[in-house]
Amino acid sequence: MELFICIKDGQPFEHPIFGNNFRQAFPHIDVNNLPPEFANFERVLKPELVYDVLNSPDPTYQWVNGIVKDVWDIRPMTVEEKTEKQNQTKAIWEIKGFASWNFDESTCTFQPPTPMPNNGKRYYWNEEQLAWVEV
Repeated sequence: MELFICIKDGQPFEHPIFGNNFRQAFPHIDVNNLPPEFANFERVLKPELVYDVLNSPDPTYQWVNGIVKDVWDIRPMTVEEKTEKQNQTKAIWEIKGFASWNFDESTCTFQPPTPMPNNGKRYYWNEEQLAWVEV
């Protein structure tokens, strides 16, 4: 996805502009040789976090190696927050999960004793058989 952003006083200003919209709005600007009032923009998807916390729900726009990018303000969870998350996940699993599955601390998820087959078919976990059963 091609994006551009306005620059004011050397800093990103407002929101990114799609490449086609930029060309329509500024047909006289060569996108391969942008003037100082504009910069290339790179969208960075919101990270999937396990034991980190977003300090803000939205990214900021910052210069990174000559390109303006989304920058997510992330901090590691405290020991207490990590323990609480694990305990909540385990409590929910006790009610809704399977007894045979094991807690994976690195992902804060429960994993089956055997991986689900990856052959394009649909399966469900049968706890009595301790096996994946094709739907």
